Amino acid sequence: MKLPDPAPVLDKDTFRAGMSRLGAAVNIITTDGPAGRAGFTASAVCSVTDSPPTLLVCVNRSSSVYDRFTENEALCVNTLKPDHEPLSRLFGGKTAMDERFAAAAWSVGTSGAPVLQDATVSFDCKITSKADVGSHAVFFCEVLAIVCHDVADGLIYFDRAYHRV
Repeated sequence: MKLPDPAPVLDKDTFRAGMSRLGAAVNIITTDGPAGRAGFTASAVCSVTDSPPTLLVCVNRSSSVYDRFTENEALCVNTLKPDHEPLSRLFGGKTAMDERFAAAAWSVGTSGAPVLQDATVSFDCKITSKADVGSHAVFFCEVLAIVCHDVADGLIYFDRAYHRV
């Protein structure tokens, strides 16, 4: 079997097209604290280590929420179920923060970040360090608490579309 020819130039569009084929869980990342409440939709979340339990979360440094996360030093990764697709779209758009949070039921985690009450799983974290890479910041987050619900359904983003798992 002959492999397809690689793209001649690795530009931004080529990279994004390739990344669209890397399916990932859909999450709403939330924070609250002295800088205020904020949240956004993201798939750029990954485990780092289990000792101590640590995740990484990527956020664009030019986004309107970046400063709130940096100043609050806390976040919650809320992994979504298939019926959360409208909520994902809401948190991924330009909707005002109060309207985003009014669309679902939330509790407050150990870190102070909002925890989506019916998420598949929520990882409540404190941001322990960050690294700037290109346009994004990579937050390294120590997990303080986990809320795992009985529902095993998930929502992933693959090939520029939502899919149920």
